[in-house]
Amino acid sequence: MKHIFKIIAVLAAISAVWVALLETSTVPRSFTWLLPIYLVVALGCYGLFMVGYGLMFFPTCPQEAVLLQQDIVEAKEFLSKRGVDVSSD
Repeated sequence: MKHIFKIIAVLAAISAVWVALLETSTVPRSFTWLLPIYLVVALGCYGLFMVGYGLMFFPTCPQEAVLLQQDIVEAKEFLSKRGVDVSSD
């Protein structure tokens, strides 16, 4: 619930800045109407960057890989006892 309030507060702050820019003449009106579009594009770029960064520095867990292989072997043994063909063809 706290996260929702943070998001609402940020959106309210952005909206307040946008309305203030619309009311004052500091930024030309043609640019001010495009600010929400720029914000969405900037957030999309930020999201893509964070996904790319997460993929580049994804941690490897060799001990977890060994445990996963053991689980696979146990599952194959269990299924073969039950009569399921688990050949890796």
